[in-house]
Amino acid sequence: MNSYFAMMSRMKYIDRWALMRNARQENLSEHSLEVSMIAHALAVIGNTYLGKELDAEKAAVLGMYHDATEIITGDMPTPVKYYNSEIRHSYREIEERAGQRLLAMLPEGMQRSYREIFEPRQKDAYLWKLVKAADKLSAYIKCIEEEQAGNREFAGAKVTTLQQIHGLQIREAELFLEYFIDSYGKNLDELTGGES
Repeated sequence: MNSYFAMMSRMKYIDRWALMRNARQENLSEHSLEVSMIAHALAVIGNTYLGKELDAEKAAVLGMYHDATEIITGDMPTPVKYYNSEIRHSYREIEERAGQRLLAMLPEGMQRSYREIFEPRQKDAYLWKLVKAADKLSAYIKCIEEEQAGNREFAGAKVTTLQQIHGLQIREAELFLEYFIDSYGKNLDELTGGES
C-alpha cells in the first residue's frame, strides 16, 4: 500500500504552538506552505540582490516538507525539543526514523526522488539554512499576527524569534525583514491601497 500522500494530507491535523493560547490556531499544513513560499523568496532574494545561483524551486520543496515528520512525531514544543543536547540528539534520531517511515510509504521507484527531502545532503546545506530561516520568519510572522489580534501571549516569543533570525546571520533573511515584514502589521485596506 502506497500511503505517502494520504499521510502528507494529515499535516492539517497537527496543531502548532500547543503550549500557547492562540487567537487563531495554526496547523502544520498552513505553516509548511508559508515556509515553502518564504524559502523560495529567500533564494530569489539571494539570486537577485546577492549575486547567488540558488535553486529557488528546490528551496520551496524542502520548505514544504521541512516538518513532515511531525505527522508521525507530533509537534514537540521548542522549549522541550531544545532543553538539552541529549534531548535534541534523541529527537533528531526520532525525526530521522520518522522520515524513513514516510519514505517507505512511496512506491520503490519514487523513493529516490524524495530521498533528499528526508536525508539532507551536503550539496543542499545552504538551502536547508534558508529553510531554517524561513521557519523562523514564519514563526515571527505568527507572533506579529497574534499581537495584531490583541494576544499578548506571543510577546516574548516575538522578541526571542527575532533574535534567533538575526543570530542565523543569513543576509537573505535580513533583506526579507527589511523589504517585507512591515506589511504583516497592516490590514487588508492598507495592503491593497483601499481597493478591497
